[in-house]
Amino acid sequence: MSREDTFHPFARVLHWLMAIAILAMLFIGAGMVSTLSTKHTWLLAIHKPLGITIFVLALIRLGFRLTHPAPPLPADLPVWQKLAAHGSHVMLYALMIAMPLIGWGMLSAGDYPVTLGAGIRLPQILPANPALFAWLREAHRYLAWLFFLTFLAHMGAALMHGLIRRDGVLRSMTGGRQLD
Repeated sequence: MSREDTFHPFARVLHWLMAIAILAMLFIGAGMVSTLSTKHTWLLAIHKPLGITIFVLALIRLGFRLTHPAPPLPADLPVWQKLAAHGSHVMLYALMIAMPLIGWGMLSAGDYPVTLGAGIRLPQILPANPALFAWLREAHRYLAWLFFLTFLAHMGAALMHGLIRRDGVLRSMTGGRQLD
């Protein structure tokens, strides 16, 4: 594969680092809201800084993507699949940025601190407001489900390209390695 057929190495590192972080975040979030045990506090202490990390990495990744475009999709890919690929990437970027901001806003509206550990506390980004807190909490929950479904669709499409079509799309993100 040529350099034009693969993502930049920095983009690949960010992609895989964020894939691990997002998958962990989705499961940590699901575990966090399904327990009232002492694990809740522990999971919450991981959830907040991981969310902010994903937010910062998403901004870096978006900036890099705007200056380093993705390799072209295969010419024989149906138009609807090209549109779906573009739409799912837009959705993933939107969710990578919106979810942490909504979580931060939710905690601000609930007058809860957003701590990142080591004594680092983020400022409130919204005024305390119980109704807004409740609305943002529901938005965060429903968008988390949308994020999980979008993540699964993205992973399914990657596997389809790597295992069925074998058209180089997955290879472009794995640095030229083909799944067998």
